[in-house]
Amino acid sequence: MAFDEKYFSTHTYANVSFAKYSQYWWSNRFYATLARRYGRRGARLLEIGSGLGHLVGQLETAFETYGMDLNHWAVKESQAVVQNTALQTASAQELPFEDGAFNVVIIKHIVEHLPQPEKAITEIGRVTERGGILILATPNLGSLLKPWKGRSWIGYQDPTHISLKQPAEWLALIRNAGFKFLRVFADGFWDVPYVPVLPKQVQKLVFGSLGGLQAITGLVYLPMRWGESIMVIARRIEEVSAGSR
Repeated sequence: MAFDEKYFSTHTYANVSFAKYSQYWWSNRFYATLARRYGRRGARLLEIGSGLGHLVGQLETAFETYGMDLNHWAVKESQAVVQNTALQTASAQELPFEDGAFNVVIIKHIVEHLPQPEKAITEIGRVTERGGILILATPNLGSLLKPWKGRSWIGYQDPTHISLKQPAEWLALIRNAGFKFLRVFADGFWDVPYVPVLPKQVQKLVFGSLGGLQAITGLVYLPMRWGESIMVIARRIEEVSAGSR
């Protein structure tokens, strides 16, 4: 499937609401909160896979913001959402930026779409300044409740998810790119229904409450296996060992 207009109305996006206070809105607000908390105010921030611009647009008052996406249509549409963000079409595997250009890099649910995600993570290490921050999220093959979903698990529903990996594999790639982990956590069990006997709305309350509270409060407390996504906040360390290059 091409990453075009159709992509944002199919598969995992088919039932997504972009409205204020929707699950999508709260998710973007949570990532924006993390960026402000860990990043340096006024510094350069890059969102890789900026989509329709809803996340990077929230960060324009706190950072000098840059957004890029492989989807030409999305980049065009996001111009109506952002005000002061520099946008361009580019590949995550070949970032068109100088070494150490950014204090914060956000890559939210993009690496699983890439044929060579290890190349993208190495590129992120290159363009993140020493002491800078990486915020990354990707589907969590180690989710405690993934076995309950079987082949209907959310990570398997998008045919463009061509690079699903175990959490340990992602962490190794990030570490080898020159990052030290600050937080490794999850986003909660929001992929209801998990059991056939309870109404879906009840399951949203039972299973989704912890992840919802984390998103609303901006606190980070869910263990890595307690969610459908693994989420990483990492700092670019001063030196990368020769064996990790």
